[in-house]
Amino acid sequence: MPVTDAQPTSSDEYAMRIALDQAHNAWLAGEVPVGAVIMRQGQVIATGYNRPITTHDPTAHAEIVALRHASQLLENYRLPECELFVTLEPCAMCAMALMHARFKRVVFAATDPKTGVAGSVLDLFANKQLNHHTSIVGGVLADASSQLLKQFFAERRAHIKALRDARRAAASRQALHGLDVHEPGQADVIPVGQVIELPDEPA
Repeated sequence: MPVTDAQPTSSDEYAMRIALDQAHNAWLAGEVPVGAVIMRQGQVIATGYNRPITTHDPTAHAEIVALRHASQLLENYRLPECELFVTLEPCAMCAMALMHARFKRVVFAATDPKTGVAGSVLDLFANKQLNHHTSIVGGVLADASSQLLKQFFAERRAHIKALRDARRAAASRQALHGLDVHEPGQADVIPVGQVIELPDEPA
């Protein structure tokens, strides 16, 4: 479980709800529903949601998308007065980008036991050898974010299963229609069609 070194503030939930809206945008685009928002002195500076699939860019995580927008808007690659709110615990790539940008605070909702580096897999933010230390808060609206992710992957699994079943049915129909005409008295043998398997279902 990630260790937080600060407590949530009264405005954290407001900002996280904006991030959750961005996560819904990701879902509508066919992306894993993760959203982010960057705040400065209580004002929204930039938002972002997952876009690696639609942009063919493995770096287009919600945090990076928001970070790029904020840096361009503020015309600075360092944003020491900014705070980032994201619906899922940051990965190593996003964590290092946020520390390079000198963010003073990162608030996340749900933990990520597979790639999270704010305490789940490891804690980069707590590494004292790094030259910048960002305050971390976890668990803000965690249930809402977790439920969104669960619903997304349940829907994706159901869609993949439907595709798999449809392909199996199509293969069986193709095998049946491909039978040769037999002379009377020949045994009616139905060949088995090849089943086309889809990639493994997402975790």
